[in-house]
Amino acid sequence: MPKTDSFFNPEQYATVAERIEMFYTRYPQGRINTELVSHVDGAITFKAFIYRDPADATPAATGWASEREGDSDINTVACLENTETSAVGRALANLGFIASAKRPSREEMEKVLRVRSTIAFGKRRESPPSLQTRANARDDVLHLLAIAEQNGFSARRGEIVRARVGGYPGLILPRLRQLESALRNWVRRHEL
Repeated sequence: MPKTDSFFNPEQYATVAERIEMFYTRYPQGRINTELVSHVDGAITFKAFIYRDPADATPAATGWASEREGDSDINTVACLENTETSAVGRALANLGFIASAKRPSREEMEKVLRVRSTIAFGKRRESPPSLQTRANARDDVLHLLAIAEQNGFSARRGEIVRARVGGYPGLILPRLRQLESALRNWVRRHEL
């Protein structure tokens, strides 16, 4: 029998925030500490420590979590934070704070779905482009757009491009590269 459900119903799983609330309700003087264990080549690992009382020298429970930058929308923009939250959720589950009939947190099950769909569609990605690479490409597009507008590029079209480039979550790197190429070509054809 598989360890995970083949059908994911988010209502059956508690969030990490719900587990944290339960913990502090029961142990108002307790504390949750986290430690960044590693951050290498886009792979992040956190460990969480749960203490029931300020005087506790050793944690009542621990939990680990690992994520990879760019594996999902959330891990593209907040992988460090997401990994830390997952470690806290795992530690609280190890202490018995599951807040639902299911032991994994909702966030953990969402990660399982992301990985499954990636594998199912044969899209196991190479190392994703860094956030800095995307930011540089975005800046290049915006710079070229400003030059194009000085040379007669439609203001309305400029607004549309700016909204797509600057909006959340923003365009993926290949699309930014296409826009950059198109704007570069437009500027070459329309230079004053």
